[in-house]
Amino acid sequence: MRVTVWNEFQHETRGDERVLAHYPDGIHTVVADGLREVLGDAVQVRTATQPEPEHGLTEEVLAGTDVLMWWGHIRHAEVEDEVVERVLRHVHAGMGIVVLHSGHYSKVFTRLMGSTCSLRWRNEGERELVWTIDETHPIAEGVPNPIQIPQQEMYGEPFDIPAPHELVFVSSFAGGEVFRSGVTYRRGRGRVFYFSPGDQEYPVYHHPDVRRVLANGVRWARPRHERRTLTADPHPLGWFEG
Repeated sequence: MRVTVWNEFQHETRGDERVLAHYPDGIHTVVADGLREVLGDAVQVRTATQPEPEHGLTEEVLAGTDVLMWWGHIRHAEVEDEVVERVLRHVHAGMGIVVLHSGHYSKVFTRLMGSTCSLRWRNEGERELVWTIDETHPIAEGVPNPIQIPQQEMYGEPFDIPAPHELVFVSSFAGGEVFRSGVTYRRGRGRVFYFSPGDQEYPVYHHPDVRRVLANGVRWARPRHERRTLTADPHPLGWFEG
């Protein structure tokens, strides 16, 4: 599998000390290292960041990507529309995408969902319990139930997304909130997995169980068929007759 891990890379470059304490070389490097740790030789991982030309997501990069992972937070509006359209075209053609944490507000994810993707939040460093809803799902393979994350930003319902094709995880928090924290969709020929744990202020992407979920998510989202642009093709009468 060929995976590209994309990161907005803004908190780190502006010197946010809480972020740098956990991700001194960027969130993308820790996520990429986690994939290599879990999947080994089964994965080839590259990284791309928003400050790069074309945000590091050129046509050549996306054509060579089986699964794109997306992390963004404070610069969603500055992602170029041309790049967004390029990513969407590749997802619809069959590239998988795993959207992480605050990437729910990204242009890419809101376009894929067709909704605001709004939610409730509170950042008090609370414990998050990630409960497996579908123990038979490949993304839940080898994952304890629940995953215990000592500190995390609270995300709560209502979460303005379409009804998921599959609900894999639900999280609970100290304030009584629950959240659909692991959901899947199909868009065109592509597979979409959203997973919410992963705020920049906490070492969530170092957590071994979170790393297992992300690796499983990449395996699930990888293309099963040759990538093909979907178009409205003319179909003559009698096309199936010998």
